[in-house]
Amino acid sequence: LPFEVKYRYKGICFVFGKNGGIDYWQTLKKNNIFRILKEIKNCKISDYDLVINDFEPISAWASVFKNVKCISLSHQGSLFSKKVPQPGKKRFMNRLFLRFYAPSDERYGFHFMAYDEFIFPAVIRNEIRKQTVREKKYYTVYLPSYSDKKIIKILSQIKRVKWKVFSKEAVEAYRKKNVLIYPVKNDQSFEKSLAWSAGIICGAGFETPAEALFLKKKLLVIPMKGQFEQAYNAAALKELGVPVLHKLSEKQLDKISEWVDSDEIVQVQFPDKTQFIIDKILTNHILATELSNEVLQNI
Repeated sequence: LPFEVKYRYKGICFVFGKNGGIDYWQTLKKNNIFRILKEIKNCKISDYDLVINDFEPISAWASVFKNVKCISLSHQGSLFSKKVPQPGKKRFMNRLFLRFYAPSDERYGFHFMAYDEFIFPAVIRNEIRKQTVREKKYYTVYLPSYSDKKIIKILSQIKRVKWKVFSKEAVEAYRKKNVLIYPVKNDQSFEKSLAWSAGIICGAGFETPAEALFLKKKLLVIPMKGQFEQAYNAAALKELGVPVLHKLSEKQLDKISEWVDSDEIVQVQFPDKTQFIIDKILTNHILATELSNEVLQNI
């Protein structure tokens, strides 16, 4: 980041499994409720007039307890709109999680399209915007909720192409048949692989699919099992024309092979509106504060 980070907290993390979903037991073990409550208590929110929150629970709940205005600016914020594409199954607990995981006074959201007046196009990182786009004869794969063994077993059966898999497990690069495995590092090798690939297979998160679309790359997504946000994203991507598989398995080999042979690329524009978004949020907040103060003075 191009500025000093004053406070760091562990927050709440989710642990990926190896077969397409979240490892709930490891997630539970990783998160200590007493540590989380202590971090909320110690969060120095009172030093600020306004918190802009990216669906992060520590500062969000600290804002609630210390009566500081909190505005959500996140992809998850867009999911509160009924105008976004909806998944087939909407569970009550998922909606409850969305509302109370990181509560806020106002919400602005990012999505693949501006489905509502408070929803903006995805913010694309400068590292991606600055990439030189080429088309090499390989496919980039990022599926952190699947084991390397599972990915190699499936993708190595499509022998006519080379696969570059970025792995959460690997410590160093290695090769199995036509599948190359790379550890995920902070050296822009992943960003370069995206920009130079013939296509991208990834989960139905938000950042990587949006970056693939921005780079005008062929895209196929496999949403994580039991992850409601990815279910929403998969519904939106499917509506845009992106192929969606429910899981990575040998039964899906024909569909993956068809996708490899396809030339269809979904066209979506992501203009850089970052400054406009921030200006709008701050202007609305200042106007609302001035109006509130004026009303109080007239009482």
